[in-house]
Parts: sequence; C-alpha cells; structure tokens
Amino acid sequence: MPSCLVHTGDESVTLSAATVKRLLDRGDGDAALLYLALLRHQGTVPPRSLAGELRWDRSRIEAAEAVLRELGLVAPAETPPAPAEERPVYQQSEVAERLEESGAFQALVRAVEGKLGKKLTTADVGVLLGLTDYLGLPEDVVYLLVCHCAERVSRRFGPGRRPGMKQIEKEGYAWARMGIDTQSAADAYLRAYARRQGALPQYMRALQLGDRYPAPSEEKYLLSWQEMGFPPEAVALAYDKTMLKCHELKWAYCNGILKRWHEAGLHTAEEIQAGDRPAARRAEGQLSGDTDREMRRYMQDLHRNRR
Repeated sequence: MPSCLVHTGDESVTLSAATVKRLLDRGDGDAALLYLALLRHQGTVPPRSLAGELRWDRSRIEAAEAVLRELGLVAPAETPPAPAEERPVYQQSEVAERLEESGAFQALVRAVEGKLGKKLTTADVGVLLGLTDYLGLPEDVVYLLVCHCAERVSRRFGPGRRPGMKQIEKEGYAWARMGIDTQSAADAYLRAYARRQGALPQYMRALQLGDRYPAPSEEKYLLSWQEMGFPPEAVALAYDKTMLKCHELKWAYCNGILKRWHEAGLHTAEEIQAGDRPAARRAEGQLSGDTDREMRRYMQDLHRNRR
C-alpha cells in the first residue's frame, strides 16, 4: 500500500516506538505537540520558551510540560526557571501575524510607542506579545503596567527618562505572580502603590534624611516597615535607639528593632512607649522599696541610740 504521507524532503525528527506508545496511551495532544517541538530544537530550549512557536498561553504550555515530566520524557526541573528564561521567543513572522490579526494588540503597540516616545522593535513587540499571550494579561492591563513603569522611572530619575522593555517585562511577571490580571485589580494595586510612595518622604524625614528620594535598597526597608504597620513616628523612635547605639543610621540595626516590636505586637508610638513602661515601673518600684527599707533601718537605729 502506498504511503499516505506527503514527504517534504526534510523529515529528520524521529521518535522511538516506546515514546510513541507513552504519548498515545496518555492521549494528550498538547503534550505530543510540545514533545515534537522540543525534538525539533534537539531539546536545547526550555519547554516554556516554545509558547510563541506553538501560539499557546502560559497555562496551556505549563500543563503540557507537566504531562511530559510525568511521562519521563522531559527531565525534572531542579529549580524553577527565572522569568527571563521562561519568556517565549517570538519570530518576526509571528509578531507580524499577530499585529495583522488583532486590532486590540495593534492599539496596544501604538499606545505603548506613544507612552515611551519611540518606535518599538520586533523584539520589543515580542515582549508585549509575551505579556498578553503567554502571561495572559489583557491589553488594557498591560498598558497600565507600562504607564506604571514609566511613572516610576520618571519619578526616580527625572522627566524624560523611560523604562526599558526588560524592566516592563520583569514588572509584568511580578503582576502575574500577584494575580493582577484585570483592570480593577490593577487599579487597586496602583492606588495602594501610590499611597505607599506618597508616604515615603515622611519616613525619610523621620530618619533625618531630608527630602531626597530613597535609594532602591532604602525603599525596600521603608516599604517593608509600612507593610508591618509602622507609622513614621514609630520609625523615628527606632531611629533614636539606633543612633544611641550605633551613633549613625544603620539600616539593618534599625530594621532589627522594628522587627522585634512587630513580633511583640507594638506598632504605634503609643504602643511602643507603653510597652516599655512595665519595666520602668518595676525599676521605680524596686527603687522605692530600697528607699523604704533604708528609712526603716535608719529609724530603728535612731530609736536604739535614744535608749
């Protein structure tokens, strides 16, 4: 019987009979397609980087990858890949096809170009495609993400500075991990972010650092103290204790003080000061008791001498 296959002259991908049986027994078409794509690349690329080639979103390719691992056809992952390593690679033809097919994606690209003040390259558009197709973020959420990154860079480095696409991509993965995948969730996150940022100058003044913008490492401390529930007044108390001990601002030491207060459930300045009062009262009581005993001894001695 003649073959029913159309030979293209470049059939070089081969599967063993045992592998074919595993895939057929499992009956998962996505797993089979992903395995073929991996074979095409001789297994030299991470499975998730093929999302662009297969035109799959993140959940679909992760599910197929999990099946292949269960079947023993893909090596177990020792450590989770970093976001940059997970990012799918989109070819120029795939980017062009998406731009032609999707009016919403076209509008997103134009809006981002306007926000960043530059023409996006194919690689840049591929980042946006990864955020929408691979991570599954809607176009309106991605635009809010880009605006957020642009405002953050402008605030830190001054007007005219713009974020790079790698920064935008990194923030997009952070949003995906936090579940910020709707406009309402993005709005809520941005409002909370604005409140936290708006309070930073008060914390900097509490630390006697003036009105300058905090450095990234300093900002991490300040935001973590906000998340613990410490107002600037409480941080000022921790700063005072730090200066008494270290004679200069030691961020790690100040952080240690605040962490101990946090573990003790003391957050406001009133709670912190009240938390120190029992010890003070014990010291005062002990001093008072010692004085009373001295006075009694003095009176006893005086009475004996009069006899």
